Amino acid sequence: MNIIETHNLTRRFGRTEAVHGLDFKLPAGSLCALLGPNGAGKTTTLKLLMNLLAPTAGEARVLGTDSRKLGEREFAQIGYVSENQQLPLWMNVRQFLDYCRPFYPTWDRGLEATLLAQFALPENRKLQHLSRGMLMKAALLSALAYRPKLLVLDEPFSGLDPLVREEFVRGLLEVSATGEWTVLVSSHDIEEVERLCDRVALLDQGRLRLDESADGLLGRFRRVEVTGAAAETGPAPGWLEWERAGVLTRFTDPAYAGEATERAWRERFPGGTVVARPMALREIFLTLARSGCSETLKGAAA
Repeated sequence: MNIIETHNLTRRFGRTEAVHGLDFKLPAGSLCALLGPNGAGKTTTLKLLMNLLAPTAGEARVLGTDSRKLGEREFAQIGYVSENQQLPLWMNVRQFLDYCRPFYPTWDRGLEATLLAQFALPENRKLQHLSRGMLMKAALLSALAYRPKLLVLDEPFSGLDPLVREEFVRGLLEVSATGEWTVLVSSHDIEEVERLCDRVALLDQGRLRLDESADGLLGRFRRVEVTGAAAETGPAPGWLEWERAGVLTRFTDPAYAGEATERAWRERFPGGTVVARPMALREIFLTLARSGCSETLKGAAA
């Protein structure tokens, strides 16, 4: 079952097309990172999914319902946390939770108490007097306590110090281990996302450039260094970030497939010494961003 499905999802602002023809599926139980440079269309996409914006064309279905028709029943199963979220700052933490609880029939008081203690939230302090990190933890608690089927996070780590980010991620990981959760998180903090997510989707200029499992993405990218190869040897089609300096050649191969690929490298660089290493998600993201997120990468993931 897919928790989210989009078909030709498009949103224009005047002459600017923020999201273009997005076809995307998020299976139940996935923890998916939505990545992309500034202006890629990530926040617009999430707002379309949450019915905060209407699509110019195409459609999105969330929990089996057209996003434009999401109502009380669906929102009772969706948790949403955004860096720009407006909270009732005049309430204290306890009043805020008491206010939220009646809206959600599945609210778990035991989970609420566990997260309240884990996040060390001061129950009697007003939200307006909390630090940004504490405020984000209060928002997350209010979105987790009713065990939503879908949790959507829009830049939840923005501006948080490393300790608060660690507590935030640990809370998500512990809660996600207790049931069938589906998480879609948009973030620039790629190291934190890598710990959370088992799926990666990459947007660039409003277009979906790749969508695959994190293991598959990490498994097919290698950073390769070759020493002592013939000077006339050039890059193969699809290689990224080709560099040559003297006897040293560097490139990224986005289609690594084990021994067959290694044999092809050796054949292309006779007499050279080839050393390859896996790449972290942040390295892959930067490589794709610098390389313009070529459409060929989407094909390589198929």
